[in-house]
Amino acid sequence: MFRRSFFVAALAALSASLIHSPLSAQSAKLRVGVEGSYPPFSQISPDGKLSGFDIDIANAICAEMKADCAFVQQEWDGMIPALNAKKFDMIVASMSITEERKKAVEFSDPYYDVPSRWVAKAGAFTEATPASLKGKTIVVLRNSPRAKWVQDTYKDSTVLLAGKEPEVYMELAAGRGDIAFGSSVVSGEAFLKKPEGKGFAQVGQPVRLDAGGGGVGIALRKADGELRERVNAALKAIKANGVYRTLQDKYFDFDISGG
Repeated sequence: MFRRSFFVAALAALSASLIHSPLSAQSAKLRVGVEGSYPPFSQISPDGKLSGFDIDIANAICAEMKADCAFVQQEWDGMIPALNAKKFDMIVASMSITEERKKAVEFSDPYYDVPSRWVAKAGAFTEATPASLKGKTIVVLRNSPRAKWVQDTYKDSTVLLAGKEPEVYMELAAGRGDIAFGSSVVSGEAFLKKPEGKGFAQVGQPVRLDAGGGGVGIALRKADGELRERVNAALKAIKANGVYRTLQDKYFDFDISGG
């Protein structure tokens, strides 16, 4: 009787652990936190469908792990709290790897890495130094490594924080800022190449921030070390088998992998 009771209890405990694990079955459904307002990485079409490089990468990684992706749209400011509250299992939302964020979550290996760029009215600035931007208003995405860097470095400038990356350039185009600081890809693809970006240009050279990490990664809960290992293995596999290159070439005419 003791052995039978022990066996039943052990089986129940194992079943419970599998139910609560995102890795419990070959066809497991992984909930993926995405934003949906960061083209060309993540966007929502008029018919309500998610698309973009982040979405394709998430689907490719899930396919490599033989898991189904279930996307959960989340406002940027609440991404990490929602992950740790188990609203989803991982974040694929162009989240830069920083020392500050690593206090709250674990990151996969980087899946892309692009520099930042300054954008302003064409001819307004020849450089973007603290001296040249003294008294000027800089628009940047709030709760981002770029925002912290701008606030720490450009102390004599006014900093206007936008809630989403596209809003950075909307504020600039509306005249509420003198210059914007954001992703080199987003500023180029989602603003400068669009009608609303006419008359604007990138200023100075690309900027790579030393945020204590490097690149953009997939964020996971600290307790999910096994999932992190599988995500890293899947990411390595899609880079080796050509899937990553195919997805990259849908959106960009240059290598964004970071090596």
